[in-house]
Amino acid sequence: MTGPVFFSSSPEDFFYVSMNIPCQNACPAKTNIPAYIRSIYEKNFDQSYETNLTANILPGVLGRICSRPCEDQCRHGEAELGHPVNICHLKRAAADFRQQGQNPQNLPPLNGKKVAVIGSGPSGLAAAHDLRLFGFEVTVFEAMEKPGGMLMYGIPEFRLPRDVLFQEINAIQQMGIPIRTGVRVGKDLPLEKLKQDYHAVLAAVGCYQSLKLDIPGEHMDGVYSGLEFMIQVCSGRSFAPGNRVLVLGAGFTAFDCARTALRLGAKEVIICLRRTEGDLRVTHDEILETKIEGVKIQSLMVAQRIIGNSKMEGVSFLRSRPGNKRADGKRGIETIPESGFEISADAVIVATGQAPGPFEWTSAGKGEIKGNGIQNGVYLTGDYVTGPSTVIEAIAMGRKAAVRIAEDITGKKFISSSVRMEETDRTDRKRSWDFLARNPMPTIMPAVKRFSGDNPEVESGFDENLAVEEAKRCYLCYLHYEIDMDRCIYCRYCIDVAPRDCIKLVQEVKTNPDGAIVDYVETSNWEKVNAVIIDNSRCIRCGECMRVCPVDCISVTRIEWVENSI
Repeated sequence: MTGPVFFSSSPEDFFYVSMNIPCQNACPAKTNIPAYIRSIYEKNFDQSYETNLTANILPGVLGRICSRPCEDQCRHGEAELGHPVNICHLKRAAADFRQQGQNPQNLPPLNGKKVAVIGSGPSGLAAAHDLRLFGFEVTVFEAMEKPGGMLMYGIPEFRLPRDVLFQEINAIQQMGIPIRTGVRVGKDLPLEKLKQDYHAVLAAVGCYQSLKLDIPGEHMDGVYSGLEFMIQVCSGRSFAPGNRVLVLGAGFTAFDCARTALRLGAKEVIICLRRTEGDLRVTHDEILETKIEGVKIQSLMVAQRIIGNSKMEGVSFLRSRPGNKRADGKRGIETIPESGFEISADAVIVATGQAPGPFEWTSAGKGEIKGNGIQNGVYLTGDYVTGPSTVIEAIAMGRKAAVRIAEDITGKKFISSSVRMEETDRTDRKRSWDFLARNPMPTIMPAVKRFSGDNPEVESGFDENLAVEEAKRCYLCYLHYEIDMDRCIYCRYCIDVAPRDCIKLVQEVKTNPDGAIVDYVETSNWEKVNAVIIDNSRCIRCGECMRVCPVDCISVTRIEWVENSI
C-alpha cells in the first residue's frame, strides 16, 4: 500500500539522494537503479527495461559492456556486507527477458525544427533519441558503413553480439530517425550544407586517432594500433596475426585485442604492462576470463623500440618499478637501467589510448575542435570533447547536448529535475535476503568452446531465477526510514534488533546550509537524548525496526531523483 506522492526541488532532498542512493548518484546517466532492480525481483522485466531505457537508451548494450561505476559505490560492497550487487548483469537480464517490443511511446508531433547529428556512436544516438522525444526532426550521418560507432567497430562480438546492438539501434530508427551511413561530413557532404539545411548541427564523432608510443620502429609492418586492429576485425576483413602477438596496453581495448588475436589463430598472446596487474583499469572478471582463455599477462616492462627492418620481429623492453607519487596522487613508474630484454613476435598491437582526430569542417580543409559547447556554429558532445570516455558517460553527454540544443533553438525549457517522494507501508525485503551471495555471471566453459566459428558471446547471462535471486540482494537504498519523535516511546527495541549500528541516540543533529543532515552527536546518556535517528547511509533496509516497533512510529518513504518533461 502506498500513500500520496510529492515532488520536491529542495537542495536538501537532492543532497539526500546524492548521499543515500550511491549507485544512482555514481551513474553518469542517473539511472534509477533501485527501481529497475526491484522490478526484476517482482519479475516485471518489461518495467525494469523501460526504467533503464528512460535513462540510458541502450540497456541491452550497457548490460554487457558498461564500466559499472554504480557497482563501485554499491553499499552491499562495504566492509562486512559482502560484495556489490551485480547491477550491470541485472540490466542485461531486463533486456534479455522483456516480453514487449521497444517501440516508442507517445512520440510528440514534429515541431518544424531539424537537427543533424554527425556520428552514430552512443553519444550521437542518445542525443538523437532525446531530440526526437522533444519533437525535433533528426537525421544522423555516419562515416562508416554500419551504425554504432565504437560499439560496432571497437568492441568484439564475443563481448557485444551485433544482433543485440542492431536491435536497440533499430528501435531508435523506428522513432523516425534515419541514419545515413557511409557519409563523411566534410568530404561527401560539406558541413556548410548541413548548417544551411538544419537548425542545429551536433558533432558526436568520437575518438578515432590512436595514441602512439613514439619509439623507434613503430612504423614497421606488423605494428598495429588497437583501434586499427579492432576496426579491421569488426569490419569483417581477414587478418592473420601470426603465432605470437604482443599487446601493449592496460585497458579494455588491450584485453579485447588480446582475446581477439587468440580467436584469429595466434598461438601465444602476451599483454605487456608498464605497471602491475593490480593497477589495471579493467574488472577482475575481465582479467580472470582473459587468463582462462590462455592470454599471458606480464608486468613492469616498458617498450623501448620495435626490432626489425621493414617488418617487425620483436620488441625491446626495459624493466620498470613503481616510482614516486605524482601531483595527481598516482604513483609514477621508472625504468631500471641495464635491465633490457627482448621478446620476439609476429605482431605487436599498441593499445595505449585514443584521442580526437581532426574534424573535416569543409571539403576544402580541416580544423580541430577544442573545448566544450559550440565551435564554429556546431554543437559538440561525447569523446570528441572529453577524450576517451565510457559508453555510459558518452550517453549522458549526448542527452545533455540534446537538452541544450532544444532549449537554445526554442527558448523553452524541456527538462526539470526533482526528487519524487512516495509514502509506503512496507519494504518488500526479507531479512534472509541480506545473506544471499553474489551470483557470478555464467560463461561458456571449457574455454575452447569460445573459439568456434560463430564467435559466441562468452557471458551467457543470468536465467530468470538467477536474475531474481541477485535482485533480492539489493538494499533498495531509495527507501528512507524515519522515526516520528512525537510518537516514539524510547523503548530501544529498534536499536536492539538492528543488524547494523544505524539507529542512533543523539543529542545534537548538524545540518548544512540547505537543511540536510550531515552529522550528529551521539550520546549514551538518556537525559541528553533529543532524538532517535536512523542513519540511512548505514541502514540496509531490512525492515526489522518496523516489525518490532510497538507504537508504529517508523515510516518508510520511497525517495528518488527523476527527470520530468515540461
